[in-house]
Amino acid sequence: MTARDARLHAFRSDLADARLKGEVAAERFVAGRPARITASVADLRKAPRPDAGVNTQTLFGDDVLVFEDTEGWAWVQAERDGYVGYVAHNMIGAREHAPTHIVSVPRTFLYPGADLRFPIGGQLSMGSTVTVIRSAETRGTHYALLPSGQAIIAGHLRPIAELAEDYVTVAESFLGTPYLWGGVSGFGIDCSGLVQLAMRMTGKDVLRDSDMQAASIGTPFELGADYSGLRRGDLVFWKGHVAVMTDADDMIHANGHTMLVSREGLKEAVERIGYLYGGPTGFRRP
Repeated sequence: MTARDARLHAFRSDLADARLKGEVAAERFVAGRPARITASVADLRKAPRPDAGVNTQTLFGDDVLVFEDTEGWAWVQAERDGYVGYVAHNMIGAREHAPTHIVSVPRTFLYPGADLRFPIGGQLSMGSTVTVIRSAETRGTHYALLPSGQAIIAGHLRPIAELAEDYVTVAESFLGTPYLWGGVSGFGIDCSGLVQLAMRMTGKDVLRDSDMQAASIGTPFELGADYSGLRRGDLVFWKGHVAVMTDADDMIHANGHTMLVSREGLKEAVERIGYLYGGPTGFRRP
C-alpha cells in the first residue's frame, strides 16, 4: 500500500474513502456524502470529542464530504483543501443553494432583516460563501438578502467570480486579528491560515499547513546571507511557520510572539526566532 498523508486522505483502519480502495488498508470503504458547513466557523478536530485538538477550521458555505456521522460527530473531508477531520454534526447541512457571493471583508454581521439596528443574528468571516436572492435598502444602506431571510451589508460581499488582485493586500487587511492555532478566519487565524485565506481571495486555492505550503506553492529560490532579492508576495518559511513579504525588508505574519497578525522586519524576525527555532528553512515565490 502507498503511504498517504492522513491530513489529506480519509482513511482509518476501520473505514476509508472509497476513492482510496486498493491504495490503503481498511475494513470498509464508503463514498463521501456531499454536505455543507452551516456554522460561522466550524473546528475540524483530530478526534470526535470537544476536547480534541483543532487542526484547522472550515467556514460557512464550505463544501465537505461526510464519510461517517455518528454520536454527534461527522468525519469529513473539506473539498476546497482536502483536509480531513471531525466536525460537530450540528455544524453541517445539505447543499441546498448554489453560492453566488463571497464575504470580502475580514468580518461581517448577519442581521435578521435589512436593518443595521436589528440585533445581530450571527457573524461571518472573509471567505464565507452565501446565496444572495435579492437586495434591499433601508435608510440608504444596501443589503443582500439570503434564503434564510437574513441580511448582510451588500458592500461586504462580492460575486464569487470577482477576484482580489493582490493577495498581500488581502493579508494586510487582517492586521491586528488575534492569533489562533488552527484558525482560518477573521475571528482568529494562524500563519498558514492567513496565507491560505488571502490567496483564496485571489482565486488560488493552496494547501493548509505550512509544511504543505513550503512544498507546493510557487517556485523555491535561494537567497544570500543578507536576504537581499526578496520582493512583495514572497513567502519565508521556518520550521512550522510562514510569513509573507510586504516589500524587500518587511513581512506580515500571524504569530505567537504578538498573538496578532502583525508587521515585522525580516532581519529582526530572523534574529528573534532563531534562538528557539533556527533560521528560515526556505523561500518561495507564488
